[in-house]
Amino acid sequence: MNSEKSLTMDLGKDNVTSLFFKLFVPTLFGLLSMAAVTAINGAFVGHGIGSDGLAAVNITVPLWMIFSGLGLMLGSGCSVVASTMLANHKIDKARLHVAVAFSFATVITIAVSVLVMCFPSSTARLFGASDHLLPLVRIYLIFAMPCFVFQMWSAIGLFIIRLDGAPKVAMWCNIITAVLTLTGDWLMIFVLDKGIGGVAISTCIAIVIGGLIAAIYILFYARQLKFSLKSIRHSSVTTIFQSIIYQCKIGSSSLLGELMLATLAFVGNYVFMRYLGDNGVGAFGIACYYTPFLFMISNAIIQSAQPIISYNHANKAFERVARIERMLFLIATVAGVFLTLLFLFLPDVLVHFFVGKDDAAAPIAINGFKYFASGILFFMFNVCVVGYFQSLEKMQYALVLMIMRSFVILIPAFLFLPRIVGISGIWLAMPVSEAITLVVSVIFLLKNKKQIKI
Repeated sequence: MNSEKSLTMDLGKDNVTSLFFKLFVPTLFGLLSMAAVTAINGAFVGHGIGSDGLAAVNITVPLWMIFSGLGLMLGSGCSVVASTMLANHKIDKARLHVAVAFSFATVITIAVSVLVMCFPSSTARLFGASDHLLPLVRIYLIFAMPCFVFQMWSAIGLFIIRLDGAPKVAMWCNIITAVLTLTGDWLMIFVLDKGIGGVAISTCIAIVIGGLIAAIYILFYARQLKFSLKSIRHSSVTTIFQSIIYQCKIGSSSLLGELMLATLAFVGNYVFMRYLGDNGVGAFGIACYYTPFLFMISNAIIQSAQPIISYNHANKAFERVARIERMLFLIATVAGVFLTLLFLFLPDVLVHFFVGKDDAAAPIAINGFKYFASGILFFMFNVCVVGYFQSLEKMQYALVLMIMRSFVILIPAFLFLPRIVGISGIWLAMPVSEAITLVVSVIFLLKNKKQIKI
């Protein structure tokens, strides 16, 4: 069967602008719904439980980011590899990569989840919980961990669903999860008074349902990329391992992207705890609730462009690749400028959405947002640059950029800037890291253009 004709969108022939927005609009709404639910969930926790609840949830953020990173690594890696297979009309090989991604993710996630549930207190301590916050973090971990395998199915599945030509299904998967989370959290906090444990339970239920929707589509309704366990059984161990390694290699920058956010939360929690105590962690937690918005919008832009870039690059349609490149960076710049202005001029509105005016964490966050805002445009642009190189399978560029953002610059910035410029230095760690990385991003883009012309 001709793979192009079976798709509702022809990645190789349809107008690039039309293709992009067919993918972008549902992807943006879907991802923003998840970012919105994270923010509103934080508002429920902040107003219903207090800044201690925000701080406790924020302590677990690195763990969420690690799992999310694994899902994005396998999802983006599988999407790029599968789109290349489809471009070459190798549907069976594309299905094998899909089956390997889901199977590998399931095994790894279940193993880690069981380990964390066996040692919740040790895990809480590892991620920086104080004696005061330990009971809240421990309860949250115990009730939230069972959902992580379903989160992984959703993360990988959404990439595959979009590539399969059904971006609206991916959008509704996110929206349904978001609505269920909000309804459940409101019920648990304000009606049943179940506290942080209730929040974890309602979040878990919503993610389980979202993951099942994605899995059911891949199992029964996918046009081309159905999950096929038979393809794994009929493949050698060597072939399966090669598929895992190839997907991880292609998607490794996505993992590092989430690890960057995890590092931001993990090191930030420690530094804020050291300088400002639990209230500082609560204030930083508010910023961490908004960070998914930045990441999701950036992700929506690059995830909408990735299938088009990968498919056309595989077919050597370089002019189409250049057109989508210009479009994605223009949209990233416009979105970045808008969000920067929002954080600069309305920090009090953004902060009081989560906590009351009398909360001790509020003035710390309001004062810090003006520094945090200076890195938003750089952050979004870098996410898109990394995803762009990932789509071209130029992993050396993507990995260098992500290692810079995640570890090489960010950690030293967190540790040394507060000593140099005071408390504002903690908030400036991310902007400084992203600004330096942006310089290297531009150099790599120019170098890549020169190589294409050669």
